[in-house]
Amino acid sequence: MNAPENFSLFNLADWSSQQLAAIEQALSCWVACPVEAPAPAGLGDAMRYAVLDGGKRLRPLLVLATCEAVGGNPDAALRSACAVELIHAYSLVHDDMPCMDNDVLRRGKPTVHVKFGEAQALLAGDALQALAFEFLTPDDADIDHAMQARLCRILAKAAGFQGMAGGQAIDLASVGMPLTSEQLHEMHRLKTGALLQASVMMGAHCGAVSAPVLEALRDYGAAVGLAFQVVDDILDVTADSATLGKTAGKDAAQDKPTFVSLMGLDASRQYAQQLLARSLASLDQVDAHGLRGTAALRALADMLVNRQH
Repeated sequence: MNAPENFSLFNLADWSSQQLAAIEQALSCWVACPVEAPAPAGLGDAMRYAVLDGGKRLRPLLVLATCEAVGGNPDAALRSACAVELIHAYSLVHDDMPCMDNDVLRRGKPTVHVKFGEAQALLAGDALQALAFEFLTPDDADIDHAMQARLCRILAKAAGFQGMAGGQAIDLASVGMPLTSEQLHEMHRLKTGALLQASVMMGAHCGAVSAPVLEALRDYGAAVGLAFQVVDDILDVTADSATLGKTAGKDAAQDKPTFVSLMGLDASRQYAQQLLARSLASLDQVDAHGLRGTAALRALADMLVNRQH
């Protein structure tokens, strides 16, 4: 049976349900803070509020789907999945603060700084970022130190100035400024795409795969990372706040450059479909090297491009 047929028969809802159960259980257990070392002064409450009971968990699902495709270490993949989600959650806490986007709604509920105050939100984000790397360096799990180091490096690079933080800096500096297509792509390659691509690469490095497969998965991650942002820009002008779970129309209100403002709505939709095709073509290359377990990755790419929120 060829890859497209596997993809068409693959039940993403069933697969996601099983994976999400494991992710939520792990996050609930690990972020709840162990009894012997609880987070002080209400910090744990803000951390849990930022992470639990909300979010698509797309990044963790990409980690698990890629690990599954390469036959990797499932314990390393689950820890990586949770670590990526903590980095994503901390970035949202900080991005929503008055010094950044000054937003009051996230995942359908008040943002962390609205609920707990700015100082506690800042500390919660800091603590979540640190906790992510604790997840990746356990003492008692069957993950060798070389793999732990690779996973930490991938995540740190994607979260730092060469990735998410760098992209956010460009975003803040670009308000009210016209950007070229090249500049807009670079901003979102860093701000959004880097962490999504890192999710794929962390899943890949939970196993042992050849250089050509790694390169194909890297290109898949780049394509889905960019596609996610293109669709996010589309939804910001086509969906309402209740559907999105966050404030709709804020990019236009803040005069931020987006794919829709640069390309137009119809062209942006076409571009998202082109990126989907590119991601699936990259998985064809993975299949060509003998790894046939890419159905979940294909379904996730299709879902994120054609999502409504």
